Order: sequence, then C-alpha cells, then structure tokens
Amino acid sequence: MKYDKNHALLECSIPGIPSKSGKVRDVFDLGDSLLMVVTDRISAFDVILPSGVPDKGKVLNGLSLFWLEYLGVKNHLITANVDEYPEVLQPYKEDLRGRSMLVKKVNMVEVECIARGYLTGSGWKEYQKSGTVNGLKLREGYENASKLDEVLFTPTTKAAVGDHDEAIDYAQTEALVGADTAKALKDATISLYSKAAEYARTHGIIIADTKFEFGMDEDGSLILADEVLTPDSSRFWPESSYAVGSNPPSLDKQYVRDWLDSIAFNRQPPGPELPDEVIAKTREIYLKAYEDLTGRKI
Repeated sequence: MKYDKNHALLECSIPGIPSKSGKVRDVFDLGDSLLMVVTDRISAFDVILPSGVPDKGKVLNGLSLFWLEYLGVKNHLITANVDEYPEVLQPYKEDLRGRSMLVKKVNMVEVECIARGYLTGSGWKEYQKSGTVNGLKLREGYENASKLDEVLFTPTTKAAVGDHDEAIDYAQTEALVGADTAKALKDATISLYSKAAEYARTHGIIIADTKFEFGMDEDGSLILADEVLTPDSSRFWPESSYAVGSNPPSLDKQYVRDWLDSIAFNRQPPGPELPDEVIAKTREIYLKAYEDLTGRKI
C-alpha cells in the first residue's frame, strides 16, 4: 500500500493478484469475483492529481453502498464486510476496511449513462450556443442551474484513463449497444436518478446530475455496477444556497476544479500538487456530502 504524508491511500497493491487501476479505483481479479478498492486519489479534467484526499475513498465507497441498498435494484455487490473476504485478502483487511467491496464480474456496457435534472456544466455551455444538450433541442428561457422540465438522458462514451469521454446522442447509443439495451439504459438511468434526487431533497441536497454505469448479468439483464451517486460521479448542491442563474458551491470535486482553473492549469498531465488547505477543504466537502445524505459519520 502506498500512502502519502497525510495518510491518504494513493495506491493499493496486493502481490500475486492481477489488477488494473482506474482514476480512483484499483481492481483485483480474484477469478470468480473482483475486489474494488477505492483509493484517496482525485482526478479533475481527466487528469489524476499527485495529491490524495484523506478519507475520500471511504466516502465514495460508503455512499455507493448506501445507494445500492436504498435504490434496491439488481447490482454487482457480493459483500463489503472484509471479514468475509477470501483468505488471500485477510492480511490486508485493515487497509481494505471501509474502502472496498467484493463484486460480481459482469460484462460492462460501454456507455456512461448520465442523468441531468438541472442545466449546468457542459450542458449549459452547449445550450447557450445551440439551444441543445447532447443534441436534444430544449425550449428557450433556461438559465444556468435551471431545473429542467424533465430529466435528460445524456450518455457519453467510456474513455480510457487519460482520455476524455465524448458526448453521444441517443441514435449513437442505439448504434453502439442496440435499440433494446439503449432503451433499458435510458429508462433505468432516469428512474434511478429520480428516486435518488427525491430522497436527497429531503436531506437538503439537490442532485443536479449524475453518472451511472451498468453491466449485463448472465441472464442478459441490466445490473448496476461501479460507483453510485458519489461526489466523484455527481454534482451535489446544498439546497440552502441554490438559486437559478449561478452554480451554488457544490459538495463534490468542483472545488478542486475551480482551484485548478484559478492557477490556469492547462488540463494536461501531470497535474499539480494540491496545497494543504485545498486538500483539507476538499476532505471537508466530501465528508459533508456523506454525512448529510446518510446521516452517518465515517
């Protein structure tokens, strides 16, 4: 295991087990299952930054587990109890505790499924230029951060680490995965977002948008996989500071993106080290998102 000076986990390594690393997760192949370990790495603009954020991995893992239980749909989770992990993992269980889960292997669908309930970010920029979001024509009169009349399904391609996801329209999604799967993805994405957004509003948080990933189970049905409704995959706005016309301070990594923009980061690797105060504030933001949504402490 590789920790930094703040005891943020930057890299998980388990000798003898094949693994691959994403922007944040290290995934280990156990043969009939996978171990997903959520590190404290943070990425922005598709660049993995050299600084970790302590407890970030536990927030992401804990929120994913919370939502998997709350949403109650078919998913990839086997267990997150490290005492139930295979014997080969037991020597590492204290490093894995709270930041990992054992999951089923599924055939991942090569589309990232984004639900937008509010017009912001890249969607707002596109709307300003062309009146569309992912090619979908919207009515006139929206402002930045406006609540959309209906939840939009705005998929993207699934890029490799270091590359950028590309927005695709519904016809392109159908071409990639087939008409039946495209409809199932759209319906599931909008349904899950709507259920989560309704819950979050009762806890003072607006979910402006989020990303889901799905796989196919052995019987050909959709199965929810990867992270679910975390500050890394979603835009969380405190309802108390929400106002149409501008983006409220968000409980996600927008704070880091804003800091990078303030130093004119060119959005190309390598990323800069984050100052201690930016790390501390980011940790505070992630913990607040977790605590407000779950009512629990890490």
